Amino acid sequence: MLKLLVPNAVPGSHCERRSICAQIQTTEKRSAGHKAMGNSGSRAPALLGKTHVPDFEWKIHDFPALLDTKATSATTAPFDCSGFKWCLQLSPMHKKNGDETPYVALALMLWPYMLEEDHMVHAVFEFSIYNRSNRMYCGCKADYNFYLKNNYSKKICLIPLQELLKSSAFLVDDSCVFGVEILKIDVSSPEKKAVVVQHKATTVQNLFVQKKGFVEGTYTWTVNNFLELEVKQCVHSPSFEVGGHKWCIVMYPRGDKCSTDCLSLFVYLDARNDQPLESKNVVKMTLCIQDQKNGKHVTITSGLVEYANAWGWPNFIPLKKFKDPSGGYLVESNCIVKVDLTIVGSSNDG
Repeated sequence: MLKLLVPNAVPGSHCERRSICAQIQTTEKRSAGHKAMGNSGSRAPALLGKTHVPDFEWKIHDFPALLDTKATSATTAPFDCSGFKWCLQLSPMHKKNGDETPYVALALMLWPYMLEEDHMVHAVFEFSIYNRSNRMYCGCKADYNFYLKNNYSKKICLIPLQELLKSSAFLVDDSCVFGVEILKIDVSSPEKKAVVVQHKATTVQNLFVQKKGFVEGTYTWTVNNFLELEVKQCVHSPSFEVGGHKWCIVMYPRGDKCSTDCLSLFVYLDARNDQPLESKNVVKMTLCIQDQKNGKHVTITSGLVEYANAWGWPNFIPLKKFKDPSGGYLVESNCIVKVDLTIVGSSNDG
């Protein structure tokens, strides 16, 4: 397992240690009747004012190429701040209810596997975009209560998409810079843990999206003995290769720590890969559990992910629906899982 994103080792089974490495992705496209983990709300366009130099800075190179992928979001690899891991998520064409104007919006994700069920983390933070004309970060302040099973903040609309594309201050040589500064953290837990926000040098990640030459791969995993495997915490598929890297699907038959009576599915980058720690693939993926009777497959597609070790969905399909005999997801202990992976670029730490 790549060490860059792994917290201190924890006791427990191999599956438990791997679970802690998994990132939770909000749903970009899924079949009807599924509720994405986290908060899907949004706030009105921000009044951009001067903000602090951010804790975390995200340089997106060739922003128009990101738009060309048609991805509804892009998510950073986790970064550290005051004992927690966070991700910044960008939605380049976000539309608020009742408004057809597309906005560039940001959301903050707290890495959930460091939390317990009875913990709540209240964070105050600033989102920003860098104005290169006056060398100033512009943005707004927000706050959110993060929980184990509600770990995405509301989306904050920073700037209309067309305004950004026409700007010579925010978009220079087709690249733009976004940031987040975490100002305050309060933890509500039985221990009443106090957190002092420690400000260090700005952490920088670079996102590079290719204009063409995407690497694509598909793998189908037929599980022939699900009812026997159900007693296990997690199950791994055979490894498969896409883009010169080995991957595997990981299934939690009874759900992982963040699920609610659902089967959990993730795709892991194999621990034996030789990819440098500072380099990551930018991936878009689709996971599917096939309906073997009616053809009503359950499919979820991610946005763009800076892929360091794992990504997936803790609430992929409700267990009750998965095991329903009238459905075709589990037939005589057999189920079929399919993944489509597309490597659209790369990222590194700046």
